[in-house]
Amino acid sequence: MTLARMSTSLLNHLRHCLGLLLVCLAALPVHAADVLLTGVEDSPGVQAFTQALAQQRPKDNVRFLPLRELPPPSRIPCTTRLILLDLASLDWRLQDHQGPPTLVLRISRLQANQRVGDTRPLHLSLLWSDPPLSRQLRLTRSLLPQARRIGVLFGKDSEFLLKELHGAAHRLGMEVVAERWDNTSDSRPLQALLKNSDVLLGLDDPHLYNPKTAKNLLLSSYGQQRALIGPNAGFVKAGSLASSYSDQSDWLAILDELLDRPPASWPRSLYPTRFKVATNPQVARSLGLEQIDPVALAIQLAEGDTWP
Repeated sequence: MTLARMSTSLLNHLRHCLGLLLVCLAALPVHAADVLLTGVEDSPGVQAFTQALAQQRPKDNVRFLPLRELPPPSRIPCTTRLILLDLASLDWRLQDHQGPPTLVLRISRLQANQRVGDTRPLHLSLLWSDPPLSRQLRLTRSLLPQARRIGVLFGKDSEFLLKELHGAAHRLGMEVVAERWDNTSDSRPLQALLKNSDVLLGLDDPHLYNPKTAKNLLLSSYGQQRALIGPNAGFVKAGSLASSYSDQSDWLAILDELLDRPPASWPRSLYPTRFKVATNPQVARSLGLEQIDPVALAIQLAEGDTWP
């Protein structure tokens, strides 16, 4: 047999062996992943969320354990997929750089900035609860195409968002008019902002947007015929015009996608790629707006999202 024929025969044999190996690997059972959710409160809502995730991932071992029952992170196997459900569990996780890769579910930009600043610990993936500022601006443009001057109240905790907001507004041909509001009992900054803007955009800052400030914010803005966009779906129910948001079904879908990927490929931070739009029809009518289709609006906004 010539050297060439021997080489060809050997190559064919190797290809045959490789094919058999691939078939065998495909036939092997997929190892179940250990998915551990934790938080301070073991509530019915937490249990329902855990059960829903377990139903989506029947091959995995999905379970919830209260934070008080967990050892230090470094003593949890690195093969575990850890999901944190509240700020107390994040504080616990930040005390130890060792341990398994960790998804931090529904944390706001402000909460993360208070705890980790500009850093993004390599073992953490932060899943933002507040919608992207650029999406909220595009939502504003869709509902109020004539609005150009975007009024924004900010405080010491949310001031860091202004640079990003100015850049996003500039790309859309908008201008941000910002007013600091440290003392929410003093309405003068709010009144000054309403006079100098076409619409208010709410930042997810609980010091500024909370049940105590809601009445003043909403009555003042609509007294000046200024719509309030955001900061969240709860404020839409209270009287703001609209906001994008992600509900439990969206978060379950996002977790399902991430848990299908190796943890090394998890992003350091991620805006919710699945979301809905909440609107307040009564407020829309009072502002003279045509009927809004929240589903169509969400589809339109999703086409402009560029998040990984």
